[in-house]
Amino acid sequence: MRTSNARPLRPLTAAAVAAVVAVTALSPAPRARADASAAIVVAPKQRSWVFRDGDGREVTLRGFNVSGSTKLYENNLLPFRSTADAVTSAQAVRDLTGANAVRFLISWEGVQPAPDRIDHAYLDKAIEQIRAFTDRGVRVLLDYHQDLYSAHLFDRDSWYTGDGAPKWVIDAGDYPKESCGICLLWGQNMMTNGAVRRAAHDFWHNRVLTTSAGPVGVQDAFIRQASATMTYLRQKLPAQAFDGIVGFDPFNEPFDGGLDGASGADWEKTYLMPFHQRFRAAMDAAGWSAKPAFVEPLVFWNTGFFEQGGMSSVGTLGTRMVFNTHYYDGARMTLDPSPASDGSYDAPMNRIRDRAASLGTAAIVSEFGNRLTGATSDRTPWMVRGMYQAMDYGVPGRNWWDRPASGGGVLSALQWHWDIYSGRHRELMNGNPDKVQTEGDGWNDEDHSVVRTDDAGQVTLRLDQRVLDRLYPAAVAGDTLAFAYEDLARSGYGGAGQQQAWLTVPSSMPNVAALVKDRQYGVLVWRESSTGAPTELHLPQSFAPAGTAVVSDLGALGGVPSGGVIRAERETGSGTARRLVIAPSARTPGAVHYALVVNTASGTPERLAAARAELDAWKARNFTG
Repeated sequence: MRTSNARPLRPLTAAAVAAVVAVTALSPAPRARADASAAIVVAPKQRSWVFRDGDGREVTLRGFNVSGSTKLYENNLLPFRSTADAVTSAQAVRDLTGANAVRFLISWEGVQPAPDRIDHAYLDKAIEQIRAFTDRGVRVLLDYHQDLYSAHLFDRDSWYTGDGAPKWVIDAGDYPKESCGICLLWGQNMMTNGAVRRAAHDFWHNRVLTTSAGPVGVQDAFIRQASATMTYLRQKLPAQAFDGIVGFDPFNEPFDGGLDGASGADWEKTYLMPFHQRFRAAMDAAGWSAKPAFVEPLVFWNTGFFEQGGMSSVGTLGTRMVFNTHYYDGARMTLDPSPASDGSYDAPMNRIRDRAASLGTAAIVSEFGNRLTGATSDRTPWMVRGMYQAMDYGVPGRNWWDRPASGGGVLSALQWHWDIYSGRHRELMNGNPDKVQTEGDGWNDEDHSVVRTDDAGQVTLRLDQRVLDRLYPAAVAGDTLAFAYEDLARSGYGGAGQQQAWLTVPSSMPNVAALVKDRQYGVLVWRESSTGAPTELHLPQSFAPAGTAVVSDLGALGGVPSGGVIRAERETGSGTARRLVIAPSARTPGAVHYALVVNTASGTPERLAAARAELDAWKARNFTG
């Protein structure tokens, strides 16, 4: 497939591989930024680490994965079938949710269709699709995606399929006939399918394969094509678009293929971390030295089943790698019948916070969510709501006001997933014309996309917009000390189900409680730095500026104007989405500020003043400085 414009790749040699690994000291200087705030780095913050932009502001990345369609041959292993579709999707994700980041999937098979070729036509299309997002102010995390290692391990009549490694890798591996046995979920193939496990084992052990281009170590081949990909992207992307790429995820959901008698933690130290280090060196060689590698631990480390690893024995990652993990509620996806509620996901999200801190770097949850149809989908709306709540703050909402500083840092997160082709696929599963997949994601009976395209060609949301279009601190001029948001999302679909506030104000603050009662609202507390850039929060569509109240130590407004210290502005690249901008007229580094943002136009000046007095006292009780 896609051999036009595919250029020859010289046979891999041991010397070439060694050169990639040893280039860190020779890496070219990073390009100058076209937008000073675009590029991000990992930086310290008190006893943890966070993302910061070029202005030194603490950044939260929020958005979606685009998309599972990369796994499909009908899409030529790209997220979108055309650049026009990418533009449609990018505009919708910006307008409907205010997302400031996406995880953009690409395929090893798409990049390297033969052992001696890189398909630059494939990469050119990917570049056009990436630019659809960066041109609209959406940052991009690139991801080499694989599931079950490769589609080419599976028989035409198999119940399952995979994606990732090219056909030439599987042909050279001579793997046994695949069989999952009695598998209720496709992911069980990682534990029971001998062909899948053998192929993964070969990758981590860098088995030498005999190919049409000669003998090649399978991991060596992956690293070399990744280096070629990154070099090409750096050369072809405009500087501003390249700055909009936050980094690279080397390998989606690593699984071992066989621990060889070791523990998962030891396996990560022996096999996974050396691979991540090789990829980090390849990034440096390709001119990506200023961007972090977003490295993942063993896939099952935090699912509730088969838990192994979690990078507990690898030492510190440092700021040139990010602790990049996924979270799916394995219990509620299978055996646990209970609904999610206030505080359900505090423990797993705090575990992610703690693990990142121990590793000396920032964290991101680059996949989370649940299916929208089928088994357990009736609980999805509040499962997703609960996950967002716990990523915003790690204590139950009923307790947050009493101990806001204990909620932990705001986690960056990218939901699985955003597929404009949802329910409109036509994928021949494992190439079988008798197994055409049209429903859901078109892949392994999954249905996770939060959007679909309607008959009029409009991208529409499938989950309550209140849970997807959220108030969040996109860029904070200093250090975020606390953040919480009450979305009031309902427990069902299409506006059905229960509405219940989880973030409840104590009776000791009656004026604040009255102002926010039965309304969406959020609270941000931050310590100011010396940067001249403003603090920015994404303002959901339901918060019309004229109908939004802001109560802050910097002012109290019943309606947000388009100018002044506290103002509303359009989000970059969107005609409808807005952000709340807070820019003190005089900087006081070290000062603690707060902002209560409420979806209401009914706050009288007297009520706002009374709420401000309560918030002043609350800040004094809970925060110093």
